[in-house]
Amino acid sequence: MGRRSRNGRKANGAMAGVIEQETLFLADLGRRVRHARTVRGLSRKVLSQLSGLSERYIAQLEGGQGNVSIILLRRVANAMGVRLDDLITGDDAHSDWPVIRDLLSHANPAQITAAKDILSGGNRNESAGGARVALIGLRGAGKSTLGKLAAERLGWTFVELNAEIERENALSVREIFAIYGQEGYRRLEQAALRRLTEHPGPLILATSGGIVAEPLTYDLLLQAFYTVWLRARPEEHMNRVREQGHLPTTGDHASAMQELRAVLASREPLYARAAAQVDTSDIPVPVMLDRLTAAIETRFGLAKAG
Repeated sequence: MGRRSRNGRKANGAMAGVIEQETLFLADLGRRVRHARTVRGLSRKVLSQLSGLSERYIAQLEGGQGNVSIILLRRVANAMGVRLDDLITGDDAHSDWPVIRDLLSHANPAQITAAKDILSGGNRNESAGGARVALIGLRGAGKSTLGKLAAERLGWTFVELNAEIERENALSVREIFAIYGQEGYRRLEQAALRRLTEHPGPLILATSGGIVAEPLTYDLLLQAFYTVWLRARPEEHMNRVREQGHLPTTGDHASAMQELRAVLASREPLYARAAAQVDTSDIPVPVMLDRLTAAIETRFGLAKAG
């Protein structure tokens, strides 16, 4: 009886350890889902409409209370000694992907940069020889306004990425989302961006605020363009968006501000990867424009002597 009792305690202890690991896994999964939603600027209500899942389920998932089937699938993967994402990815994954993933996990930053350069065809701004600038930041940062003014001052071409997508597909962004969904829009966005990397002359590109949430598209942008983050305080973003008519002048201002702050906080580490930053808070447009053009002129050696 003593041996059985000890074995039983060991088994109970092992199961308790498994349950603790599963609890941590679900909590981590919830944080990743919440971050992915926030960085894309989606509310739970919108995500519920897009996914067909209830807001309650999404809230439970983000709170670390995922469906039990997630845990069961994880147990199957662990029992076979494979990664959960290998089971989910499917047959479309490259056969060498597990090896590449393992090599990347031990690579230093220089090796990762070199690998990305090779896989992307070496399409970097310097090697392509094009003077291309991309403006990033939240809606209301001034990307369209300042981008157009800077292009006029420098004699460059100005392009809004959303407008380019609409022109190429003969559909509005709203129609693209309605027909193809978010995933379809992101595919069209990346395709349009790749074509713009071949633009023959100097170019200033205004991007959407959420482009940084798509790793492949954002990495292409960082490689092929001189990226400038137009920064502003959350209150500035909110006031500018309201002035543009994209938000109602009445309603739950506190809730809207809280959501905007959450989006900005989740995207800040991504925006910070830009090559340069220009603060647009509490200054007039002419000063913003001077700062932006100065950054561009310095980068491309256009600054006038004397």
